[in-house]
Amino acid sequence: MNNVLVLNSGMYAIHIIDWQKAISLIYRGQASVVDEDYRRYNFDEWTELSAMISDSPNGFVHSVNLKVAVPEVIALNFYDRLPDSDVKFTRKNIYHHYVSKCCYCGKRFATPQLNLDHVIPRSKGGTTSWDNIVLSCIPCNTKKANRTPVEAGLKMHYSPSKPKWKPALSLHIKTGVPLRHSWQKFVDVLYWNSELKE
Repeated sequence: MNNVLVLNSGMYAIHIIDWQKAISLIYRGQASVVDEDYRRYNFDEWTELSAMISDSPNGFVHSVNLKVAVPEVIALNFYDRLPDSDVKFTRKNIYHHYVSKCCYCGKRFATPQLNLDHVIPRSKGGTTSWDNIVLSCIPCNTKKANRTPVEAGLKMHYSPSKPKWKPALSLHIKTGVPLRHSWQKFVDVLYWNSELKE
């Protein structure tokens, strides 16, 4: 059994859930199965169609009277919003945001050779936030010590900033589940139709 891509009612990819929750949502009428041609099926229609399917990529759920194919994609019937676009302030996301590069020398390093650095040191009122944390290699971090970059004579190649949310990437990062081929067209819709910021 596999995970299921969830679309909102506007057919935008918003989440990935386990197959048990997907079947439950369809059964309760809160979601519909979506096929590759964007056709929607309620539980009864999907059950009827499942009886005619001999092979399903996600497998089947069997009961005494039913054989139901586990869908690959479902759409919520009443939810038309997109998930919160705020990127969580985690080490993983910080390393991803700065693509493992030192913000002082601009070179890329392996993870163990980088530190999180407070641009304005905590001893001088600096906060632990997107606006004050960058990656620093060990030599640059040692040179900077408990000073600001200006005081240490360091040029910043990358200023501290909060990353912009990327819908398709967000699905992958939040869940740790790689995107499947059958989901790609639904993820692409979100990518191509998302409003760009100046």
